Parts: sequence; structure tokens; C-alpha cells
Amino acid sequence: MEPTAATVAQSVDAVWVMLSAILVIFMQAGFLLLEAGSTRMKNAGHIAGKTIFTFGICTIAFWALGFGFTFGNGNSFIGLTGFFFDGSGMQAETSYESLSAAAIPISVKFLFQLGFAAVSLAIAWGGFAERAKLSVYLVFSALFTIAIYPVVGHWVWGGGWLGQLGMQDFAGSTVVHLQGALVALVATLLLKPRIGKYNKDGSSNMIHGHNQVYTALGVLVIFIGWFGFNAGSTLNATSGFFAYVALTTVLAAAAGAVAAFLTSWVVTGKADIPSMLNGLLAALVAITAACAFVEPWAAIVIGFLAGFITYFTALFFDRMGIDDPIYAFSVHGIAGIWGTLSTGLFATPELVKQVGVGSAGLFYGGGVHQLGIQALGLIGTIAYVLVVSFILLGIMKATMGLRVNEEEEVVGLDLSEHGSYGYPELLSAPIPTRSFKREGGESPAIH
Repeated sequence: MEPTAATVAQSVDAVWVMLSAILVIFMQAGFLLLEAGSTRMKNAGHIAGKTIFTFGICTIAFWALGFGFTFGNGNSFIGLTGFFFDGSGMQAETSYESLSAAAIPISVKFLFQLGFAAVSLAIAWGGFAERAKLSVYLVFSALFTIAIYPVVGHWVWGGGWLGQLGMQDFAGSTVVHLQGALVALVATLLLKPRIGKYNKDGSSNMIHGHNQVYTALGVLVIFIGWFGFNAGSTLNATSGFFAYVALTTVLAAAAGAVAAFLTSWVVTGKADIPSMLNGLLAALVAITAACAFVEPWAAIVIGFLAGFITYFTALFFDRMGIDDPIYAFSVHGIAGIWGTLSTGLFATPELVKQVGVGSAGLFYGGGVHQLGIQALGLIGTIAYVLVVSFILLGIMKATMGLRVNEEEEVVGLDLSEHGSYGYPELLSAPIPTRSFKREGGESPAIH
């Protein structure tokens, strides 16, 4: 059969979304490097391994139940069809009406959305870092993918009540980033600070990450993956709109990096590299909701404010005694809130019409209507995720325990949970002893 213009366009769109899915899934490598580099060497192997392991748990749970709960036909609260995804056209037609607008294979849509769920889970792990049991990662990966992420995902993207109201969250400032950040906050509160983080008077000690280059490389990998995250959410390539979304994304990211870098320089007299990296990520989080709705100048404003705000919120939460090793709540939570609200301010009538979701923002004659919907979505999301996370993690803490014991934490999770170090030649191998003879004296041992 001769290909038609329509079938060629569908094939191009499918390839584009598949490529975007690969970019989003590859963001796991970025989170692995970011978290490992931002923490101590004795936990690096554990962090690397659990990142891949939990992606596996997330994949199976999303295939079995999470995808159906998120996008299946159901009610305003949750999807009730499409469980145990089989990739068939029949299941797509009967179970996933919310995904019917894009004319690409349902298996491509599944892989793309799987990447989003896995990113949200990876964000949550920031609050568990350096002190949670491996068994907690196993159990909570499934619980998050089945009971937390799909509910808000359905509300906004799966035909639920927030989508019906017209909430604008193009690629997931709320659905992906805020949800993961809220779980990270709850985990941080229940696990308590790492040993040595705070003194008796409440003052904070800096626990430096072991490899700033890993951290920077991880952020760069995540940055590149974000083009799949945001631009891929157009779900088509033939319209060319993906390029505009990519433009607003990169402008916001650049502004956030510059804002955080300059802020740290002005405040402390030194240009802090981790702060700059957090500013870039915070700007990406913020623009994720707004990337398809705002003009380029507004993207720069959104990104700049995200980088600026995140610098100070990271300091604030640390002073409040919240030990968040990779600043997950500041970067993905506070910035996610700002990004979600920003569409209610900056969404233009023309872009809103093109995307077909919601209405214009306050600064474009839309009044406070869209801003109110955005705020309502945030309130609902925060309430649901906080309550369910506290319940699930609270039950786990009471029954199986969340945290390794003090000895295991001091030794490091590489050794206590896996029996070997991520850097065995630096941490576990005996250092040879050699001797030299001093002139006219004894031979001291050098270790």
C-alpha cells in the first residue's frame, strides 16, 4: 500500500515521541549522577544500583496498574480500565479515551508516560538519600506508582476533575515534579536528619557531596532529557510546535542558572556551583507547566525567578532542620508551585487557543480565573500527596522500619546493604605498607 501524507505524518510523529520517551527515560542516568555526586562516596554504589532497580519496579507497577489508573476511562477521581497494558489497538480504543487525540501507537504513549512516572519517583528518592533501607525502595516504588502518582495524573491529564476545569500543566510541574517533591519532604521528616547534619543547638553542618563533576554532569544529562520531557509533550512533530516549546524551555533554564549563580555570588561573595545547578533545574521545573502557554520573555522571567527563589528556599529549609540532601523540595516542589501558578499570570490567548487547554492569564486580560484554577490544582495535589504519603510511609515505618541503624549508616549503604563499595579501591582495599631507612635511624612504616 502506498503511503499517504497522513500515514507519513503519523509515522514521523510516532518516531518523535519515541525519541522523546528515550530522552525522558535516560534522565534516570542524570538523577543517578546528581544524587550520587551530591552525597558521600560510601553510598555511591547503593544510589547507582537502587536507581536502576527502582526503575524496574516502577515499570512493572505502571504496566500492571499505574497506566490504567492514570489514563484509563473512569470517573473524575481515578481511571478504572486498561490495566495490565497489552499494547493492542482494541485496548487503546476501549480503555484510554484521554489519550485518543494523538494518532500514534498506544505502546509509544505508554513508554513516554512511563518515563514521566519514573522521573517523579526519582525526585522522591532525594528525601530518602543516605539513610533509607533498600527494602523501603522496593516497597515504596510500587506504592508510589500505583497509589500516589496516578491519582493526580488522572486529575490533570487523564480526564479527571482538574483537566475538566482547564488546569494548565503542559508537561508536569505539578503532576511530575511537585508530587515527587512532596513525597521527598514527607520522607525527610519521617526519616529524620542524617547523623552529624545538625548540632545540639540546631545549627547545620554542611555534608558535602563527594563528586561535584558527577553532579554537574547529572544536571546536564537531565537538561538534555528535558527536551524530550517538554517538547515531546506536544506528541507530534509535524506541526513544528515542539520547537517553540523547546525554545521557551532553554530560555528559562539559562535564566535560572544565571539567577542562582549571581544570587549566591552577591550573598556570600563566592559563586556557588551547586546553587547554580539547582537554579537551572528549578527553572526547568517551573517552565514545565508553562512552556507551551507563554512567550519567550515570560519564560526568561519564570526561569529567573525560579533560580532566585530556590537559592533562598534551600537555605530556609536547611535552617528549619529539614535534611534534604539534594534539595528536592526546593528545586522540584517550590519551583513546581511557582511554575504552576505562572501560567495563570503569563498564558497568552493565542497559545492557549493553540494548545486548547484553559484560558489566558492575568497579564493578558484573563483575570484571575486561570490563576484560581491553578491554585486549586495545587491545593488538591498538596493535600492528597501529603496525606497519602504520610499514611503509607507511616505504616511502613511502624511495621518494617524506614531507616538503617546507626552503625550501618556510618559504615555506608554500599557495604551495609550490598556487601561492597562503589569505590572499592578507595574505601575497602588495604593500603600497602612500605618502609624506608632513615639515615642513621630506624625504619618507620608509612601507611
